[in-house]
Amino acid sequence: MVPRTPRRSIVAIGAGGLALALTLAGCSAGGSDSGEGGATSLTFLVDNGEATVATAQALVDAFEAENSDISIEVDTRPQGADGDNVVKTRLATGEMADLFQYNSGSLMQALNPDQTLVNLQDEAYVGKFDENFVKSVSTDNGVYGVPMGQSMAGAVIYNKDIYAELGLEVPTTWDEFIANSEAIKAAGTAAPIVQTYGDTWTSQLFVLGDFNNVLAEEPDWAEKYTNNEAKYVDEPAIAGFEHLQQAFEADLYNEDFASATYADGVSMVATGEGAQYPILTFAASQLMTTNPEAADVVGTFPIPGGDAASNGLTVWMPTNTVYVPKSTEGDKLEAAKKFLEFLTTPESCDIQAESNAPQGPFVIEGCELPDDVPAMVSDMQPYFDEGRTNLALEFLSPIKGPALEQITVAVGSGITSAADGAAQYDEDVKKQAQQLGLEGW
Repeated sequence: MVPRTPRRSIVAIGAGGLALALTLAGCSAGGSDSGEGGATSLTFLVDNGEATVATAQALVDAFEAENSDISIEVDTRPQGADGDNVVKTRLATGEMADLFQYNSGSLMQALNPDQTLVNLQDEAYVGKFDENFVKSVSTDNGVYGVPMGQSMAGAVIYNKDIYAELGLEVPTTWDEFIANSEAIKAAGTAAPIVQTYGDTWTSQLFVLGDFNNVLAEEPDWAEKYTNNEAKYVDEPAIAGFEHLQQAFEADLYNEDFASATYADGVSMVATGEGAQYPILTFAASQLMTTNPEAADVVGTFPIPGGDAASNGLTVWMPTNTVYVPKSTEGDKLEAAKKFLEFLTTPESCDIQAESNAPQGPFVIEGCELPDDVPAMVSDMQPYFDEGRTNLALEFLSPIKGPALEQITVAVGSGITSAADGAAQYDEDVKKQAQQLGLEGW
């Protein structure tokens, strides 16, 4: 087992899938099964985020050290929509790498996994996976992915020093959150709520991270939504859009919210320039890259809703999930499965924790976080221990419209009202639901 390293020396070089881009490598899948010395040669396609590449390479190096008869070359693809197109095109043409990293949840469902991916449901290690993770990589016919990373939450990261100086307590309702934000605004030393629309995807968190509160009020909302019986334009789901509008109208955002980037947002909270930032907790990686001195300063709390009694985290399963396409066959398939089995070991989890700052609890039995994770991550653990978590919608429904980030930017910028934005998103999801052949659409 690889020894754990102190937190300050963790090699964390960016948030998975969201760091500076590397050059897209041009290696294609296929070729002979054997490399030098008769080894079985595999290709492993991952997104070009620095943290993703670094973690994948560290895992490959450790695996090859124990399996001299298998060699794996890490290849990269773009992030975002361009990367989605690469994955879908290569699967459709039978030219996918022997192993590839991609999202779990609704994006995996869009890959038509029963037809394109190798079914892993009979592998013994599947029994070690968290039940929620299994849901996120399954259809009625099989289980298709292995996690490479930890779970994470859509939450608010905040500067603990600012809270202490102003005598603020972690809010458990939205009204308390707004009251805290107004107090920070009155103090005049920090932006109360950080928004970073220079990276448009970050605008979605008040909507997506609010889903724990939606389920608390209406436990079967995801099922109704999938059946076209529930809408974002109605309560309780419209609340996330209303939060965006309310905070903008109260002038609680940083002045440069329209151009600031994700990296800017994390640093603002770390340095005290900003007090609170709704974001995914993989921000721990970014924090440990740019502001490791603030590891104990930046904490986490759930996006609050209307009822303190149901306050809890909206949780994402690992977005770095590894799959094997059906085009991988013979000796390559056996070698690929051996690598997947390695990914489920405590040794692999330790490598992941050391290569990239953990973003939340692991979803594999026997894998534990280091004792000295950033406060942003350790603050999450009580919610997991007490069962105060719910899966994000994309793990409970295959429907996620492509235009949400543009819509939430418009609402958060005061261009579109919350009601209009929610209605636009309800319209946005129709095409995908119809493409998936869902009943009721």
